[in-house]
Amino acid sequence: MTTKTNSNMRSKNINNLGKLPVWNLKDLYDSTKGKKISSDLNFIVKAAKKFEKKYEGKIKNLNSDKLLKAIIELEKIDEKIDRVMSYAHLLNAENIENEKNKIFFQQMQEKITKYSSSLIFFSLELNNIENKKLKKLLKNKKLKKFETWIANARTFKPHQLNKKLEKLLQDKSITSTNAWIRLFDEIIASLNFPFKKQKLSSAEILNLLSDNNPLIRREAAKSIGTVLGQNVKIFATITNTLAKDKSINDEWRKYPNPIRSRNLSNVVEDEVVEALSHAVTSAYSNLSHRYYAMKAKWFGVKSLKYWDRNAPLPFQSNKQFTWNKAKKIVNNSYSSFNPHIGKIVKKFFDESWIHAPVIKGKSPGAFSASTVPSVHPYILVNYQGKIRDVSTLAHELGHGIHQYLAGKKQGHFNASTPLTLAETASVFGEMLTFKSILTNESDPKEKKALLANKVEDMLNTVVRQIAFFEFEKKIHEKRKNSELSVKEICSIWVETQKESLGPSINFEDEYKYYWTYIPHFIHSPFYVYAYAFGDCLVNSLYAVYQDGLEKFDEKYIQLLEAGGSMRYRELLKPFNLDPSQPDFWQKGISVIESFIDQLNEIG
Repeated sequence: MTTKTNSNMRSKNINNLGKLPVWNLKDLYDSTKGKKISSDLNFIVKAAKKFEKKYEGKIKNLNSDKLLKAIIELEKIDEKIDRVMSYAHLLNAENIENEKNKIFFQQMQEKITKYSSSLIFFSLELNNIENKKLKKLLKNKKLKKFETWIANARTFKPHQLNKKLEKLLQDKSITSTNAWIRLFDEIIASLNFPFKKQKLSSAEILNLLSDNNPLIRREAAKSIGTVLGQNVKIFATITNTLAKDKSINDEWRKYPNPIRSRNLSNVVEDEVVEALSHAVTSAYSNLSHRYYAMKAKWFGVKSLKYWDRNAPLPFQSNKQFTWNKAKKIVNNSYSSFNPHIGKIVKKFFDESWIHAPVIKGKSPGAFSASTVPSVHPYILVNYQGKIRDVSTLAHELGHGIHQYLAGKKQGHFNASTPLTLAETASVFGEMLTFKSILTNESDPKEKKALLANKVEDMLNTVVRQIAFFEFEKKIHEKRKNSELSVKEICSIWVETQKESLGPSINFEDEYKYYWTYIPHFIHSPFYVYAYAFGDCLVNSLYAVYQDGLEKFDEKYIQLLEAGGSMRYRELLKPFNLDPSQPDFWQKGISVIESFIDQLNEIG
């Protein structure tokens, strides 16, 4: 679909939700064949070659002013690259089945990979500057702006290869990693799930797992399991191939474990991540096991079928939120916290930065794409009017606010936030929205339902994501030795799910295939722990906010504006928080426990 077609799209009306917005990508480019994108592609190839000719072999001998100049030149090229790829990605996301979108996305990947290969030398040579000399160079105040960016790049020094190998791996990514990811996305987008003589997309059928009618939930769950099972062999092939590909890369780069590369890019220590995982897995019995036993009692059964895990509660009304209602709730939640943040949220709604309707071929789930600082983020959701959709909207807007503020304040290189803090703004926004809805609800049953729904969201974010993390660890460890069969992968999946969710969830056979549709396993191995990291961190951060820390909102904005220019420990110092402390994660977990305690007291 071209941008022209996109710009002519009108807001959709689905299930009486009102007009749902679609984004306008013209802020990036007018069209796939316009003069602007051609000009930028031309700039990238010429500037990259010029940069290589000018600086290759010379980086370690540059003085501070010339190194600063080189970084600024590189930043300009990289921002153009990200602008092009953001546009291609967003076009493809709005309709993955569209042939023109697919071809354009692939063309851009191939061109950008080829052009950017000229830039590989820079990070290699930057990492070869001696620590003593670099320390002297960073006395230059203007260069010091990039100190954290340089430090982050240099953490990969022990794992970098020579230029030829780095170039080979980058060039081959088109036909290796990226190709398998593309295949996965296309398969997921093309799947049709039979339901009552209809054929639904993955987003539509998954949404039915939280329908009020238990028969609908069951039929949807069975359909999901059946279709995923029919395609499990190709999903297993994709999983095995990507896991082995990562294992080969990790071995060449001398990473001691499959998680190390993710942790380095997240700028977080292995032991901190393991402390988080241990804290959550140790609390399974007091979190998910206890809650789902309670939910089973509410339903009058000993155990819940897996398709009832996210079922609406028996005392909960079937309330639907129109788009305007959701917009008002989320806007007011952010504005009440801080007017400046509220104005940014309003921009997303008023200036066509959101794509909301469920459309055939559209990427499932939700995301916020940062694009580049010179433009603005875009948000994709599949809005269907449920309370969880309102929460998802608040979540992605949190990301968008973070990306917007960091981009404007820091510029391209320093804007990117490590995953250690990437989920902070999103989860904090969710909490603000939840508290707003809870405060304005007068019906005791609805209040109970809201509290229970919040617990379920937190369990999905903390317990479920850590269970995903444990699943990934086992898959990647075992794949180092040999190809995993479908049976083995399914067995590991069921094992980790049973451990995390507990005896009050009853799994039927087809559930063993549910690992296949989760994109994070394919797109970004070990990304999932960031959700739990963010949720537990925000629980502690929100407690500080509630305790009335002076000028909290100003300090919070400064945290978001910092982007990736500072490490997470430095950023959290104004709030007296330190995730490296052994008891930190327990503080976040205790917030969830307290909510479950409240529900237990209500009965």
